[in-house]
Amino acid sequence: MTTLDESSRPLAGVRVLELASGIAGSYAGKILCDAGAEVLKLEDPSGDPLRRFSATDQTLKSSEDAALFRYLNASKRGAVADFESEEGRGFARKLASTSDLVIESFGPGGLANRGLDVELLRAENPALSVISISSWGLSGPWADRPATEFTQQAICGSSLRRGLPGRNPVAEGGQLALFATGAYSAAGAFAAWLSARRTGSGQHVDVSIFETVVTVLTTFFGLRGTWMDGPMPQAAEAPSIEPARDGWVGVCTYTGQQWKDFCTLIERPDLAEDERFLHSAERFKARELLQEAIHSWSRKRTVEEIVELASLLRVPSAPVLDARGVLACDHYQERGVFVENPHGFLQPRTPYRIGNAEPHPIGRAPSLGEHTQTIRAELEGREPLRREAEGGSALPFEGLRIIDLTAFWAGPAMTGFFADLGADVIKIESIQRPDGMRFVGASGNQPLWEWSEVFHGVNSSKRSITLNLDSDAGRELLLRLLEDADILAENASARVLENFGLGFERLHAHNPRLVVLRMPAWGLDGPWRDRPGFAANIEQASGVAWVTGYEDEPMMPLASDAIGGIHAAIALMGALEVRRRTGEGQLVESSLIEPALNAAAQQLVELQAYGTLLGRDENHSPVAVPQGLYGCKPSRDPGGSEWLALSIVDDAQWQLLCRVLGEPTWAMEPALAKEAGRRAAQDRIDRELNAWCAGRTAVEAEALLLAEGLPAAAGRNAHYLLPNQQLEYRGFFQTQDHPVTGPTPYPNLPMCFSGFGAGLKSSPPPTIGQHNDEVLGGELGLTPEDLARLREKKIIGERPDF
Repeated sequence: MTTLDESSRPLAGVRVLELASGIAGSYAGKILCDAGAEVLKLEDPSGDPLRRFSATDQTLKSSEDAALFRYLNASKRGAVADFESEEGRGFARKLASTSDLVIESFGPGGLANRGLDVELLRAENPALSVISISSWGLSGPWADRPATEFTQQAICGSSLRRGLPGRNPVAEGGQLALFATGAYSAAGAFAAWLSARRTGSGQHVDVSIFETVVTVLTTFFGLRGTWMDGPMPQAAEAPSIEPARDGWVGVCTYTGQQWKDFCTLIERPDLAEDERFLHSAERFKARELLQEAIHSWSRKRTVEEIVELASLLRVPSAPVLDARGVLACDHYQERGVFVENPHGFLQPRTPYRIGNAEPHPIGRAPSLGEHTQTIRAELEGREPLRREAEGGSALPFEGLRIIDLTAFWAGPAMTGFFADLGADVIKIESIQRPDGMRFVGASGNQPLWEWSEVFHGVNSSKRSITLNLDSDAGRELLLRLLEDADILAENASARVLENFGLGFERLHAHNPRLVVLRMPAWGLDGPWRDRPGFAANIEQASGVAWVTGYEDEPMMPLASDAIGGIHAAIALMGALEVRRRTGEGQLVESSLIEPALNAAAQQLVELQAYGTLLGRDENHSPVAVPQGLYGCKPSRDPGGSEWLALSIVDDAQWQLLCRVLGEPTWAMEPALAKEAGRRAAQDRIDRELNAWCAGRTAVEAEALLLAEGLPAAAGRNAHYLLPNQQLEYRGFFQTQDHPVTGPTPYPNLPMCFSGFGAGLKSSPPPTIGQHNDEVLGGELGLTPEDLARLREKKIIGERPDF
């Protein structure tokens, strides 16, 4: 197996020019840098605003860069260019001509306005791929619409579904969707680089923050809304995050069995006998009753006691940790999750491991313009890159075969990324234990297992077979499929694959070129390795839940599945590149927890750098003040709401808001003209804005504010995401004719590739066992009689066996 050398750095030798500022672009560059790429951050003379940003409102010395900047830009080099001057533009063009990838976030027309038009850059360097990150994408009727991640959460329905009865809805905290956008941008960059190596022609990858918000935070409720009448209620799961004697503990019960086991845990078997409560919607209706039962048990026990008991019963559970708890956690310490940043704090390591390779040491983040003169000297005499095409389809994964044992969301989302970009993905379930996501959130239509919006959302472009892996015959057929496969992917608990007798050593001996991707919740080692875990638990134990919700109660963002899935896709691309260089298959560990820790690192690094603990403050924000969801007149639109989302990100926008409000006396107080004054008075400002909004509908308020260029949005119910003119213009949803649900809109990746054409979906999600005959008969050579015997023994089948 590979060890600590350049072959374990899959992007060694790849040059990345990072023109982007802010979290999303910087995180994309960080991910590529962690994979071995040489990343140069090119800033204008004022520098990336992240250099001065602190989520805990720290006053920084003039020579001091912020801790978050130092985390996101570690190991990069830095230079400065004045994009207003021809000399600066020429410098940027020369750098682009010698780079493999450019990441930028200037917005629609921003590159061209700086003399860096994509076609001009690619004329000099045909294999160059440009990754553009913008609020809505570079095209469409909303391309220039003012927005923040907060207002976009309201438009897609994420904010309005999260909250408690009688209280304001709450948005996801921690700017998690921006980190997710960075991860998707890095994955798109990696895929574009692979495509360019095949064809010699680069891609323009147009990444939309809004489409990422829809992908990560709405759990495909917009898709379900096309099947069901009526709005989705504001809700909180029961159980979810519950009080213990010494803190908060998180529990999730996505399946009926998990609910029954939870009832055993809290010593209430009578609740398990009530069939209503097998369904999460019914538990929400009875939330007060259930909470009384849960709290009377949980408040008597410590968090550690509850988690240990839950683990024994296989009930997914985790402590709800703040930044101090995350840094002190024994599981993370034993696994060596945190590594030293040269600026004096610990940070999460690269969130995956390929083979036996250890993370490379982390370098300093560059000071503004630190390497400008060095870079200029290196450019002297350097010719534009010329990459010879290796041949093959533009789709980077065409010709790859993936045997997909993953279930629920994160794993299928990862393999879905590969399926959409050309891989042949064969999804394997059993009729005894189908993918549990088939039964989560299902609409009530029959057959029930073919109507889950989440299953539909992450399983298009795949084929499906069933194999009972508890049987010798089922495992033997799996091994036959693996003989000429490139990848085996699975995301069960760490013990499961070994229990089947399918450890990496055996699989590697069976097919030495096989890449085995494992995605256990908590990793392959450490005290928690055998615990069950879902996205909710990952957010509880990573600090993500700690910064989402009300001041007196955390809530769940439910974004970690998508984040874990796209990081695993990056890990898998890296492993395939290592295999290409070494000829050797790899074991890849990409847990769910470590991508979440990377995305939530802001609170960790600020605690260590400044001694300040980041917490929750409902919808208030460290990047905008005022910011909130404000109550308006009820809407007659069934998909509308009485909530307006508003973010004011600087003093100039505050002046524009005052004009919209009619310059009332309270708003014209001199202290409010500055951010610090508004932050001190934000509760009073919220009351005044609620009073103003109460006299108009959210749509009316939105129109007034947008006309002045202010980020505002009338909240939408998640079931009514569609129709949406921006998503429709960009082809984000692609209709496929499913054999059970009929014509159904499926979300594409939150990015457009210039060279792949419109619509990446090749087929709708498969019904269970739909391709048994095609794969087992047509490709493995089993006869009709063989298949009939397998069906009789329930080793294969086309409907669940219960």
